[in-house]
Amino acid sequence: MLVTTLLTVWLSTVIGLGFATLIIPGLKANNLPAFFIAATTLGLINVFIRPVLWFLTAPLSVLSFGLFALIINALMIMLAAALVPEFSVKGFFSAFLAALVMAIIAALGFIAFTLFSGADISWYSYESYYQSY
Repeated sequence: MLVTTLLTVWLSTVIGLGFATLIIPGLKANNLPAFFIAATTLGLINVFIRPVLWFLTAPLSVLSFGLFALIINALMIMLAAALVPEFSVKGFFSAFLAALVMAIIAALGFIAFTLFSGADISWYSYESYYQSY
């Protein structure tokens, strides 16, 4: 189950970064191996560094209704570009747009994974099923 979750998250990162690279002119991967190295680097950054930053900036995220998370994701994309020489981001605005595209792709991937895995999607609390009438 953990491996499936990790692969799903990595695949959504690859797909999201791929769409962002195609759509946003400020993002560029020189070749396909550099793209996959950038996606893997971004995935590792998201596993190890992003949770610490989210914890430290939780009050800002609450005050901005979660929009500050896009700024953190943009900074993580810029860090991945700094670490991978053949992957470049021209500026913060390009990284921010990439973070926005990746967030939309990740949300769609989560919905698709939930639907295709056969999971039960319910908008009600589990408590409502156990109440006696």
